[in-house]
Amino acid sequence: MNLPNKLTLLRIILIPVFMVVLYWGFPGSTYVALAIFIIASLTDLLDGKIARARGLVTDFGKFADPLADKMLVTAAMLWFVEIGQMPAWALLIVVCREFAVSGLRMIASDKGRVIAAGWSGKVKTATTMVCVVLMFLPIPPVLTAVCVGAIVVTTLWSGVEYFVKNRDIIQSF
Repeated sequence: MNLPNKLTLLRIILIPVFMVVLYWGFPGSTYVALAIFIIASLTDLLDGKIARARGLVTDFGKFADPLADKMLVTAAMLWFVEIGQMPAWALLIVVCREFAVSGLRMIASDKGRVIAAGWSGKVKTATTMVCVVLMFLPIPPVLTAVCVGAIVVTTLWSGVEYFVKNRDIIQSF
């Protein structure tokens, strides 16, 4: 297994560790969980750079890397819903967008096309990661609301962009 795949696997392994730390609730556990989230997020940046630079793109990486990202972000947002820091409808928008875009990619793949991540998807990911980090910190409720709003808006924007740019795939049904 190459280094990028090992980093992706590490990110997947860190997700239950992240959740156990949050639920354990020892003094400072939120900050330990935040550190785990940041480390896991950085493995995503690192594995992508290494894979592209060294030509180590694999089927495992194509499958597991985006899955690991979705699992990590969903875990954090589930925690925010549980503690009342994020409304469930906001998480539902994020999850539905991920299912819809993944479904679109599967249909495209069946037709021999690959849908690469668009610019709006990268903005969505960066916004979400920054906002999740901020939401683990003791910020004012208004800033939490701004973060939730930014996550929802960028999620919707990128989802709509994927479908508009690839409407020919849907029209070919």
